[in-house]
Amino acid sequence: MVNVSQIRQVIQAMKTAVETQIFPARKEVPKTLIFAKTDSHADDIINILREVYGQGNAFCKKVTYRAEEDTDSILSSFRNDYNPRIAVTVDMIATGTDVKPLEVLLFMRDVRSKGYYEQMKGRGVRSLDGDSLKRVSNSADGAKTRFVLIDAVGVEKSLKTESRPLEKKPGVALKDLLQGVAIGHRDDDTVLSLANRLVRLGKQLDDKAQARIEKISGGIPVAELGKSLIAAINPDAIIAAALATAKEKGITRNEETLLPEEIEAARAERVAVACAPFDQPALRDEIEAARREREQLIDHINLDQVTFSGFSEQAETQAKTVIESFTNYISQHKDEIAALSFFYQQSYQRRTLTFDMIEELHEALSRPPLMLTTERLWSAYARIQVGQVKGTDSKRQLTDLVSLVRFALGLETELKPFSEQVDKRFQEWIFRHNAQRATAFTPEQTEWLRLMKEHIASSCSISREDFDYAELAGKGGLQKVWTVFGEQIDGLMDEMNEELVA
Repeated sequence: MVNVSQIRQVIQAMKTAVETQIFPARKEVPKTLIFAKTDSHADDIINILREVYGQGNAFCKKVTYRAEEDTDSILSSFRNDYNPRIAVTVDMIATGTDVKPLEVLLFMRDVRSKGYYEQMKGRGVRSLDGDSLKRVSNSADGAKTRFVLIDAVGVEKSLKTESRPLEKKPGVALKDLLQGVAIGHRDDDTVLSLANRLVRLGKQLDDKAQARIEKISGGIPVAELGKSLIAAINPDAIIAAALATAKEKGITRNEETLLPEEIEAARAERVAVACAPFDQPALRDEIEAARREREQLIDHINLDQVTFSGFSEQAETQAKTVIESFTNYISQHKDEIAALSFFYQQSYQRRTLTFDMIEELHEALSRPPLMLTTERLWSAYARIQVGQVKGTDSKRQLTDLVSLVRFALGLETELKPFSEQVDKRFQEWIFRHNAQRATAFTPEQTEWLRLMKEHIASSCSISREDFDYAELAGKGGLQKVWTVFGEQIDGLMDEMNEELVA
């Protein structure tokens, strides 16, 4: 129903029915949600609502993805404030959004999906106590006991399709689905199966894995990539797109007179847009790598038996392979990864080695196909160079990667935990520093230097911002350390960053 005259008749009929039959005792319009077909359809409905009710902009609002105002703010007001009394949406409040004071639903569009329609009706079933309802609808005489669905287009009687399970190709690997859509295999089964995998994967990934994917996808989360595929083949959206295209071409069409080729062209265009991100090999590879990181197969059927206990004959070979992969990676990426470049530079060229730089290197090494975690690398060196490796029974820290890189490059003759190296260098540095000063560090200064040393051992460096962390802030933070050292604190931090890490 897009004809302006028809829209006006429906709005007028709704107003009359609500005021005289449905909620005759109400002094204000009950909170009402209207479902429109398109964004432009919603605009027409908004204009006529304001005309029929004689109200201003605050009375009714459009809540769509193309709304000019902040949709979150409008939704919050619709839930909690007196205005707006009426909201018009296309699909933004169709599913998953609670507006408990909602008492009237008006359908001015048809819906072909049975599951989607049930979710749209579900917007009205949320219960609400009397006091909460009165806060937004002053003349309500008690708790919300019902909602009214007004059907202006025959949505209750129209034929609807049953919701289908998303996973249509459970035997096809994710990487094959990604490759398939990239080369043009975009039938509904393939698109839905890929969408299902991506939405499910999005719930499993940690923030770092999500961030790596979003960096390549242009900021789109992996779950949203999946949801866009589902939306692309939504029958209602395809019909709306086909009608819009026909209108742009000056062709008069309705849902019944659309040609099959026009519908297919609209579908192909929508799917192409949703699949466009997967044309990037880098994105496909990153998604597959993230899946492999999270994958865990558990066999509950076949009982395990211990067939051998002890070091295998291949253990030494595998350890050598791990070390070789590590050293090769360092050599090949020394100019690309900041933490590696740090160790190849002359001391006067080096900037401070930061925790973020070490974390970047750790993420690169620990991802497939290398899977070189600090634990795995330490164990490999311990197996091959037993006499040169210390701290095998210590819990590995991320900063131990500094020790591993220095050992691999031959900058150290022993592989020790980074914290032990920092302790040793700190003792040497403070002894040398005290010997060169007219007066040694005071006990209070030494205690602060020790705290700063501990921070460097866990984070690779220290700066003014780090004094906001709990351990340092609890001692008085930057303000306190400034009273202890004065203007020399910045110079001491630079000196410690260089002496204890490099």
